[in-house]
Amino acid sequence: MSEAPTDTHEVHGVDGVRGYLHRPDGPEVAALALTHGAGGDCSAKFLVDVATTWSAHGVTVLRFDLAFRQAKPSGPPHPSKSAADRNSVVLAVEYLGSLTAAPLVVGGHSYGGRQASMTVSEGLSAVGALLLSYPLHPPGKPDKARTAHLPGIDIPTLFVSGTKDPFGTPDELRLAIASIPGPTELLEIDGAGHDLSAAKHRVAERSFEHASPLFGTAR
Repeated sequence: MSEAPTDTHEVHGVDGVRGYLHRPDGPEVAALALTHGAGGDCSAKFLVDVATTWSAHGVTVLRFDLAFRQAKPSGPPHPSKSAADRNSVVLAVEYLGSLTAAPLVVGGHSYGGRQASMTVSEGLSAVGALLLSYPLHPPGKPDKARTAHLPGIDIPTLFVSGTKDPFGTPDELRLAIASIPGPTELLEIDGAGHDLSAAKHRVAERSFEHASPLFGTAR
């Protein structure tokens, strides 16, 4: 992993958790376990931006690597081993919960968000889910929708998605989100693609602004 920013410390080899922990300077309002997509790791600039911004608003953030990335430095995850990636989410949430009594949020970008949402549908306890660029279907294959587990999500869930994301249009997402029994919100990022990383979109700041009232973690 790349060098951690100065306001974080590295977590490695702790109950199968590998990543970086961001601690807020002021009063703590929540905690967020945040993971990466299929093509990167927890040092992705976008994740660092989200972690830094949320931490500045009083959130303890653990950005962590999924099992497939801990096993190999590059390359995509294998579908047959996705259960191990979901277990990474569970371990990260448990570790974060051992550090703080603050309300816990779980989330991730793309593949990581999908795995996080699946752990929630399987019973993971959290006050909210943050799904950044949820990969609703493979690009150009809307018939391959990844929605079977969505009706099992009963906690507040914020979807953040670019209007130019090939993994799902806003209209497709709205239709899928309607199957979730818990409170939901879709934050559309006009003109953004799947990576959501352009500074002009202010995704880190805007996601916190929308998540805080939805998850009940406002100061």
